[in-house]
Amino acid sequence: MASLTDVVQLLQSTLKPQLFNDYCPNGLQVEGKSDINLVVTGVTACQALIDKAIELQADAILVHHGFFWKSENPCVTGMKKKRLQALLAHDISLLAYHLPLDAHHELGNNVQLAKKLGFGITEALYPENPKQVGNIAVLDQAMLAEDFSALCMQILGQKPQHIAGAKNTIKTIGFCTGAAQGFIEQAVLMGCDAYLSGEISEPTVHIARETGIHYFAAGHHATERYGVQAVGEFLAAKLGIEHIFVEVENPV
Repeated sequence: MASLTDVVQLLQSTLKPQLFNDYCPNGLQVEGKSDINLVVTGVTACQALIDKAIELQADAILVHHGFFWKSENPCVTGMKKKRLQALLAHDISLLAYHLPLDAHHELGNNVQLAKKLGFGITEALYPENPKQVGNIAVLDQAMLAEDFSALCMQILGQKPQHIAGAKNTIKTIGFCTGAAQGFIEQAVLMGCDAYLSGEISEPTVHIARETGIHYFAAGHHATERYGVQAVGEFLAAKLGIEHIFVEVENPV
C-alpha cells in the first residue's frame, strides 16, 4: 500500500510537468481515497476504462489523456458528468500526464515505442529545444518501406497508413507518437528518410509527396499505449503497489 500523496509526489518528481506548457493540467485531476493498493493504467480516461477500473476495485487510474482540456466546454454535463460521477462515487483518483509522458527519456511514449519497434534513439527531432517532443533513430540496417510498414503492423497490431517517399529504403526515421503529424517538416529538415506518428491530416500527404519523405500514420492510440504502462510498472516497483494495464480498443 502507498499513500496517494506518495504516488503524486513520485510522479511529479519523475515526469516534471512544470517543464511543459501543456494543453491540460498534468498530475492529480480527480482526488479519491488516500491509500492506493491498485492503480489501473490506460491511454484515455474514457467511460470504458473507468468502468473496468471500478470492476477491478482500483484505487487510482493513471492515463495519458485525462480531462479538462483547454479547448473543451468546462461545464460538467452529459458524458463528462457521467465520467466524473463514476470516479467520485467510487472514490477513485484520476492522474493524467500528457506531454511529460510523451517526452520522458526512459518511461515516455516515444522511448517506449522505439523499444517496441527495435530501434535506438540517436537524437532529438528538435535538438535546439529540449522541451519539444519527438526523436530520430538510425536503423542498424536499411529497410524497405514495405518491410517497415509490416514491422509496425506486427508490433502495433494494425496496418499503418503509408504515404510513399522518394527512396525505396529507410535508414533514418523521425518519430513522435500521437497527433504529431505536423512535425513532418522538421523531420524533412533533419534529413530523415521517413517520419512516423499516430495520425494523418490532409496536408501531411502533400508534404510527404513533395518532399520525398515516407510518412507512416501508425495510430494515435496504438503508438501511445506503452508509456503509461511503463510508468505503471515503475510505480509498482518503487511503491510496492499493484498495477494493471487495461486496453480499450481504438482503431484511430
